Amino acid sequence: MVGEARDSEGDAGPLDGLTVLDASRVLVGPFCTMQLGDLGAEVIKVERPGEGDQTRTWRPPAFGEGDDAQSAYYASVNRNKRSVELNLASDAGRAVFRDLACEADVIVENFRVGKMADWGLDYPDLVEENPGLIYCAISGYGEWGPDRDEPAYDIMMQARGGFMSITGEEGGAPVRIGVALADVGAGMYATQAILAALLERELGDGAGQKIDVSLLDGQAAWTSYMAANYFASGEPPGRMGSKHPNITPYQAFETRDGYVVVACASDAFWPRLCEALDRPDLLADERFETNEKRVRNRDALDPALDAAFAELTTAEALDRLGEHGVPASPVRDMAEVFDDPQLAARGMVAEFDHPTAGPMRVPGSPMHFSRTPTTARRHPPSLGEHTEAVLREYGYGDGDLAELKNRGAIPDR
Repeated sequence: MVGEARDSEGDAGPLDGLTVLDASRVLVGPFCTMQLGDLGAEVIKVERPGEGDQTRTWRPPAFGEGDDAQSAYYASVNRNKRSVELNLASDAGRAVFRDLACEADVIVENFRVGKMADWGLDYPDLVEENPGLIYCAISGYGEWGPDRDEPAYDIMMQARGGFMSITGEEGGAPVRIGVALADVGAGMYATQAILAALLERELGDGAGQKIDVSLLDGQAAWTSYMAANYFASGEPPGRMGSKHPNITPYQAFETRDGYVVVACASDAFWPRLCEALDRPDLLADERFETNEKRVRNRDALDPALDAAFAELTTAEALDRLGEHGVPASPVRDMAEVFDDPQLAARGMVAEFDHPTAGPMRVPGSPMHFSRTPTTARRHPPSLGEHTEAVLREYGYGDGDLAELKNRGAIPDR
């Protein structure tokens, strides 16, 4: 429980001393619990014996080779955790889970709605023995509403939640955003909600509570100004490629050898852009003198800017824009992103020496604290790597472990 210091294997993070029981899998839950682990919490990842998290099989690519290889997808969201194989379909396995839950500050799960209740492991089943428990359930549609039992996958959520209606080129097919945004977004909301509940528990009477987070709710919330544009105008926004509905020029332009992104987010940048492109005629054109006029007349402005950038290489365009103080960037691939000196200075690559898969590199934590830093303390664990060690910490002896193996609660290996 909170306040009980544990071995942090390095500098203590802001959540040092808290225990998280992670009964989630795939992306949304593991992304949430990885953030809690980065912040210093002790995270115990409960996995199905012999199979584990589905993402362990989502390869290639992988770190390492053969049976010891670790899926890159799995590794991306499972650092700072210990893996315990536990069969929740068995009575003995559920009893062990309840023992672990009695000592936990937080439980995170993303089983289908109602599954944990069927097992007797839902919040009402656990809170009597652990009144301070924060229990976070993550699902596709939430625990109430007409669609609570429907299947949910990220691409479905991006479609149903509106993002695919505004992603892609004008007149083109709808496009899924390249990362599972619905999962990552809901995982961030879950983390935020857990931290708020922990704070309320400490400031209040010590009581915990249940949190319900859904992927669809997260997508609806993330539509933000696009939804507000619809509410204000009555017109659903459509696909605009990289363009912005409220600002222009704020988009990607094709050059002779690639693309450059320009962000004229205020009227102060407009004269500088015209000077950089040697287009005094655009600066003198009253149709473009304010952002509002440029937005209203973008059909006339865009072709002129397209033609100007088409005469330049990406390097030439960036040089000119930089000289005139116009915000701009190349469009980078992953290799270029993680070769960036700025990201290196910020420690945005976490490196591990995995005991079977060898060297690993994954994105680091973007949260930086002056006194209680985030850390990458533990490699993404192999399946069941810590089963016996964790159970022994909770009082299970040799005889208890042998009995759990006999009853099919933990693997016998």
